[in-house]
Amino acid sequence: MNDILARRARRATVGIALSAALVAGIAPVTAIAAETSAPTGAAVSQTSAANGNSGALQTEDAAAAKDKAYAAMQEALKNLEAAKDAASLEKLAEIDTKIAIFQENYDTNLAQAAIYKESLPTMQTNVDAAQAECDKAHNRTRALEAELNKIDYTTPAETIRQLQEAITEAIMQENFCEDKLEHCRMRLESHKSLIYFFESEVEFNKTHLDGETAKRNALLDDLKRAQIAYDDACKAYEEAKAAADKAASPEITKPTETAPPSGSTQPAKATPPVASPATGKDALPSSIKQASTSSGKQADTTADKLANTGDAAPSAIALAAVAAAGLGITATATRRIKNSK
Repeated sequence: MNDILARRARRATVGIALSAALVAGIAPVTAIAAETSAPTGAAVSQTSAANGNSGALQTEDAAAAKDKAYAAMQEALKNLEAAKDAASLEKLAEIDTKIAIFQENYDTNLAQAAIYKESLPTMQTNVDAAQAECDKAHNRTRALEAELNKIDYTTPAETIRQLQEAITEAIMQENFCEDKLEHCRMRLESHKSLIYFFESEVEFNKTHLDGETAKRNALLDDLKRAQIAYDDACKAYEEAKAAADKAASPEITKPTETAPPSGSTQPAKATPPVASPATGKDALPSSIKQASTSSGKQADTTADKLANTGDAAPSAIALAAVAAAGLGITATATRRIKNSK
């Protein structure tokens, strides 16, 4: 009776050990294959860090360029607003009014100066004629006076009286000619003064006309340049903004799937123990015994390798230990069964 109970206990122990060994032999191989095919954490970390640093530098440079372009655009906008204020419609209208006034004065004075210049030769001729008459009257007076000085006591009194009257008339004529000459000279000088005045007014209005025109043109040119500079700054900012947005949101590429190593194979499912119809005892087929033996050796080898390398994967180590223990129990149980037979 005791022998029967002992044999049944041994058969139960052998079945449990065999199942544990088969499961343990499969699990470490699968875990090790998965760990071997996966990339190491250090390589992934270094690659990610390098890509992250490069992307961060590019993003910072693009952001700095965007900020610089934005500041330039704001400065250009400020200059444009100042140019628009300087060249406002009100100020341009004020300048145009001054230009119109100076233009009108310039034209008027230029016309007056031309008129007086046109009559200047005639007036100069009148002066010359008056001067000739004055000289003639003066010469006649001098001649009569000389004739009067030649008379003596034998000259009749009537002749002397007539000579004196002629001298008086000559002196009066001489004075008239001198007055006429002076008048002609004054008119000539007045014309010359007017011509000088009109020419001075022409120069004055011409200077201010050119100044106001240049001022107006300068304001419009500044406005045009400021508008062009602002347009260019806006274009540069849009380009910098697009570059910054692209650097901040790069195209994300999907990683390629990692294929399992060619040498790795999927382990076969463990076959549970079967009952022998001939003996009524739990028997193990020869194929299962070979699988158990090879699995035990592989588990021992894997456990040794993991222990030597110091791998920190707890699942592989634990399963390898379980496999080794199960194979030991199986070998012991098999020897006892053979001995009992």
